[in-house]
Amino acid sequence: MVFRKLFSRKVEPAPRAWQMPGGERAYAIGDIHGRLDLLDQLVAKIDADDAARGPARTTLVFLGDLMDRGPDSCGVIERVMSLSAARRCVLLAGNHEELMIGVWEGERKLAPTFHRAGGRETLMSYGVAAEAYDSWDLDEVTAATARHVPDAHINFLKSFQDQHKMGDYLFVHAGIRPGVPLEDQDVTDLRWIRGDFVRSDADHGYMVVHGHTITDGVDERPNRIGIDTGAFASGKLTALGLEGVDRWILST
Repeated sequence: MVFRKLFSRKVEPAPRAWQMPGGERAYAIGDIHGRLDLLDQLVAKIDADDAARGPARTTLVFLGDLMDRGPDSCGVIERVMSLSAARRCVLLAGNHEELMIGVWEGERKLAPTFHRAGGRETLMSYGVAAEAYDSWDLDEVTAATARHVPDAHINFLKSFQDQHKMGDYLFVHAGIRPGVPLEDQDVTDLRWIRGDFVRSDADHGYMVVHGHTITDGVDERPNRIGIDTGAFASGKLTALGLEGVDRWILST
């Protein structure tokens, strides 16, 4: 009986080896939120790491939320514009891009959320004085956003994707709605979802790499990897490196 039990135990399947396409290397970069200083540090680390690993077709994947909260949203957008003009980049839209574009376009109903989410710091990075901002009502905040943020920055943000696939990996800002096919995902979920996604242990068919939900360190689960380490407050901006079946972390 003991012998039979020993040889009838259920064998758990080995974890799936999620894989990038051959010859491809990617660095997914978490939520920057106006921290140009950290972005410059992280890009330098990525460049050194990339050079040390030898030839590959390398892509930087920005997971969204370039702006708000930190001190230099304008500088971050300028830097990412420059990077995307010089090298392979994938740019994903987050909820903060959505807010900034909407307020710039005159959607006053979004101004309270924009303000709470760090709009004050963003407009200050575009030259608005703190004293002026603090004297405004939300109508004036809406008007000032259109006045101070250049068309070129907004047009750049409007060009961002909502999801991107590379091999077995799916990159999104916030996450996906479990059980919904990728082609039927709602843009609002891709940019804003949190609890229903991060609590799910469903197999999404891809390893989902995302930001949006802040954790102290990289949040690596069997079905997703979260890399928003709260850079604006923690000083830790994180990148996830991917090549073949390997993955690694770089951080400021």
